Amino acid sequence: MRDFRVVEGNLRTAMRFFGEATGTGDIQSSEGCQMIYSGLDYGVFNIAFLDGTPATERSLAAILETCGRYYRGHRARWSFWLCDGLLDATVRRRAREIFADAGLRPISQAPGMLALDLAPPARPLAPIECRPVADPLTRAAFTELTTICFDIPPSVAQSVYSPEAAWHGAYRGFVGFVGSRPASIVAFVRAAGVLGVYSLGTLPEFRRLGYGEALLRAAHAKMQDPSQSEPIVLESTEAGYRLYRRLGFRDVTKFTVFLTK
Repeated sequence: MRDFRVVEGNLRTAMRFFGEATGTGDIQSSEGCQMIYSGLDYGVFNIAFLDGTPATERSLAAILETCGRYYRGHRARWSFWLCDGLLDATVRRRAREIFADAGLRPISQAPGMLALDLAPPARPLAPIECRPVADPLTRAAFTELTTICFDIPPSVAQSVYSPEAAWHGAYRGFVGFVGSRPASIVAFVRAAGVLGVYSLGTLPEFRRLGYGEALLRAAHAKMQDPSQSEPIVLESTEAGYRLYRRLGFRDVTKFTVFLTK
């Protein structure tokens, strides 16, 4: 299996969180694609993607029409997360035009990255207490930090991250406390034979002090299966790219996120 496929496969499992978290969402599959509706009119959390099958120009256009009908039925804005590894060179060159014809515009690009293990720390780790999201305090902290770190509307974050039932699936959240203050968050998903890292964020006043790395390592230690070696995958933000390279991650693909206009 090519490396990009485990990154893409883990992401598809992770994104199911948004269809399950609120209690009002929906998850559907159609030929060549999967659609995850959060139950909210918030496009970034209403997600569609290829189902792991490579797309041609014709099939990609048909998939976008299918997704458009689905989300029109919900009267909701939506986004499509496109993995470059599932397109040949010709389709990749024309992708933006195909999406524009379907009424979607690109809003971000992120490298999909993989590491066989985390590289050893280059310096002493910042002291942080890593707690799993498992009670009202940690759910509230994860919700608040998501709002601040990723500029998510508070009402949307509350609907997605505060329900207890949201945390019963594959998506495992952790909050890093510095003293009594929640300072950083991260989530892990075990799927496609790898551990996926999601939602790593740190409050502005705690950034560039090593708390994000410290929490990532502590949460990874809690998630790691000591009986086997599990590669780690993620989709990097621009801000986190240098950290991930230092931790031993390498680029294996690219994701482009398109949003309805």
